[in-house]
Amino acid sequence: MKNQFTLGINKPCSEDFNQFTPTNSGGFCGSCEKNVIDFTKMNSKEIISYFKNNDSKKTCGRFKKHQLKTYSETTYLHKKQSLIGGLALTIISLFIPNTANAQKCKQPTEIIIQKNKKLKLKPQNNEVTIKGFVKDESGPLPGVSVLLKGTTIGTETDFDGNFEFPKQLKKGDILIFSFVGMKTEEVIITDKNFTSKKKIDVTIKSEACILMGEVAIKKTYSSKRK
Repeated sequence: MKNQFTLGINKPCSEDFNQFTPTNSGGFCGSCEKNVIDFTKMNSKEIISYFKNNDSKKTCGRFKKHQLKTYSETTYLHKKQSLIGGLALTIISLFIPNTANAQKCKQPTEIIIQKNKKLKLKPQNNEVTIKGFVKDESGPLPGVSVLLKGTTIGTETDFDGNFEFPKQLKKGDILIFSFVGMKTEEVIITDKNFTSKKKIDVTIKSEACILMGEVAIKKTYSSKRK
C-alpha cells in the first residue's frame, strides 16, 4: 500500500513569528494560544516523521513555500529495503573470486562545480553522462527540475536529491535547476582538464516566501492491484 499526504495552508496567518515566545519546536502564539511548529529548518524526512507521529493532532506551522507539497510515506521503506539488499550483495561478493583486475575498465569522467557555476570536466569523448545531487539549506531536495537550456529535454531529482541526466552533454551545454519557491540556478559545462569530484553538487536557495497557519492535510491511499 502506498500512503501519501499533501500539506497546505488554506488561511495564512499574519502574526509575526519573531514576536512569539520561543519553544523547543518553534514559537508560542499569544493571540491564538497555540504552539507554532517551525518546519522551515526541517528536511523532508523530518516533516514526514512529524506528521506520521502526530496524525490526529491539529498543527499550526511555519513553512517555506516549496515545503507545502505532496510527501510519500513509503519512500523510506523502499530506501531501507534497498540498503538491506545492497548489504546482502556485498556479503555475497566477498565469496566470489575477483576477476575484475583481468578486465580493462573505463575511467569515469571527473567533474566539479566551481563558485562561478561552471562545471569543469575531464572528457574521454566529446559527450559525457552527467549525474548529480541537489540540496537546499535544509538538505536533499526532491522534485527539482533539471533542464537542458534551449530544449525540452530534462529530468528531476529523486527523493534523495539525486539525478542522472538522460542525454549525454558536451562543452557549452547549460543545465537549468528550478523548483517552486526556489531561485533558479544554471550550470555551464566546460571541457577544461580538472581532476576532482565525480558528481555535480548544486545548492539552490529559497526565495523569501514563508507561510504560516493551521496545516491542512490531504491524505491519499492506494494499493497495487493483483
